[in-house]
Amino acid sequence: LVAVLDTLGGPWEVILVDDGSSDGTYRLASEFHERDPRVKVVRLSRNFGHQVALSAGLDLARGQAVVTMDGDLQHPPEVIPEFVACWRAGNDIVYGVMAERQGETWVKVRTARVFYRLLGWLSDIDVPAAAGDFRLIDRRALGAFRMLREHNRYLRGMFSWIGFQQVGVPYASPPRAGGRSKYTSGRMIRLAIH
Repeated sequence: LVAVLDTLGGPWEVILVDDGSSDGTYRLASEFHERDPRVKVVRLSRNFGHQVALSAGLDLARGQAVVTMDGDLQHPPEVIPEFVACWRAGNDIVYGVMAERQGETWVKVRTARVFYRLLGWLSDIDVPAAAGDFRLIDRRALGAFRMLREHNRYLRGMFSWIGFQQVGVPYASPPRAGGRSKYTSGRMIRLAIH
């Protein structure tokens, strides 16, 4: 990530949000901060969930453009320069579109398709089906997003709802490097219901 950000030709910061982890994440992130103070670390008091953790990072971000990405290495940093190019071309929000889901079970792929079809049928908001939380947000769009203080948050839908000029960039999601997804079927259903 640092190597990619250094190629962009400008100042940057990284905000790592530790959402109540019980492993060595906070210690490792703090050590990274000691080596490079452009990397900031936020430790939430407990696990508040993925959407709240992303929102915490967005609330603290200071840049003219902000990129959100998960820490599971399935959002490749090498795509960020393409996001930035689209932003510099006049887009306010640039979202990653998973063109390929490597390492996903057929159940996960199928339930995601069903969820987005159902969401499209029940809602008048167009949420791109293969777009996740890997995105670049311009400061102006981020200001509009920050005004939405819903308790039950679904960031993909909220970013679609606020409007602005948006474009998708396809990318191949690499298989998970280690561990298992914390998004169990139960958590996915709760996110969908809220």
